[in-house]
Amino acid sequence: MKRKVLIPSDISEAGKKYLRDRGYEVKMGRGLDEDTIIADAKDCEAMLVRNEPITRRIIENIPSVKVISKHGVGLDKIDLEAAAEQNIWVTNGPLSNAIAVAEHTMMLLLACAKKLVRFDLAIRSGDYNIRNTMKGMDVEGKTVGIIGCGKIGSMVAKKCVHGFDMKAVGYDPFVPAEARLPEIEYVDTMEEVFRRADFVSLHVPATKDNAGFVNKDLLSLMKPTAYLLNAARGSIVNEADLYEALHSGRIAGAGLDVYAQEPPAADNPLFTLPNITVTPHNASLTYETTDRMGLHAAQGIDEVLSGGTPTWPCVTPKHPR
Repeated sequence: MKRKVLIPSDISEAGKKYLRDRGYEVKMGRGLDEDTIIADAKDCEAMLVRNEPITRRIIENIPSVKVISKHGVGLDKIDLEAAAEQNIWVTNGPLSNAIAVAEHTMMLLLACAKKLVRFDLAIRSGDYNIRNTMKGMDVEGKTVGIIGCGKIGSMVAKKCVHGFDMKAVGYDPFVPAEARLPEIEYVDTMEEVFRRADFVSLHVPATKDNAGFVNKDLLSLMKPTAYLLNAARGSIVNEADLYEALHSGRIAGAGLDVYAQEPPAADNPLFTLPNITVTPHNASLTYETTDRMGLHAAQGIDEVLSGGTPTWPCVTPKHPR
C-alpha cells in the first residue's frame, strides 16, 4: 500500500509529481477547517501545507502523521510547540521564495518612489497634466533600511546597492559577524534604521513576541519623505498606527504585500489612501517559485519518510514517530 501525503490546499504539479514519482499517494484535501483536515489526515503519514492554520487541535488528532512540511518559508500558521510535543517533524523551504520576494520588494520600492499607481490612475482618468503637478524621486544615492538581514533582506540590499547605486543600512542581531555582507552597514538598533532610511524594508518572520512592533513610535522616527515596505508578514505592523502616519503625511507612503488580516477586509482604511501601493500577498507566487516551494516541501517529506534527516528542519522531534 502506498504511503499517503495530505495536501489540504492545492500546489503546483511539480511538487505532486515529485511525490508520485517516489511512490507516494497524493491525497487532496476536501476543506480547510479543523474537522476536515483531521478527517482527511486520518490515514496519512505526511502533510504538505500552505497557509491554512495547522492548530494544536489538528496536531493532537493526526496520530499517523510523521512530518508536516511547509510550502514556502513562514511557519506562523503552524503550532510548532504542539508539533514538538507530538514528536512530529516540521520542515520548510527557506531557499524557495527568496528571489521572488526580493524582486517583489524592489517592485514595491520603485512603485513608491516613482508614484506608479497614482500616475497610472491619473492618466487613465484623463489627467495627463499630473506630469506637471506631481513628481517621483530618484533612488540612486538613497538609503534602504533592512530590518532582518537574512536571505531575502540580504538579497534586497544587494539589488539596491549593485543595481541602483543605493546605500544599505541593516539591523539583525542574529547575523554573526562572519556572515555579514559588505553591502550592508549593520547598526545596533532598529531605531537607527528607521531614522536614517529612505525606504524601510521589513524581512522578519511573525512570532508571538513581535506582533505590531512597527508602531507609531518607530514610524515617528522616519523621515517625512520615507516609505515603509512590507513583504514579510502583516502582523508585524500596527495597521492603525500606519494609517495615521500615512493619512497625516508623517511618512510619504508605503508598499504592502501582507496584512494583519488575510484576506483583508474590503473596508480596510489603508485602502482609502492615495499614498499606498498594495498587492495581494503574492510576492512569492511566480511560476518558478511556486514550483520550488512545492518541490522543497515534497523533498522534506521524502527525506523524513525515507528515514533520513530533512535538509531544512524547523522542528526536530525527540522521539520521531
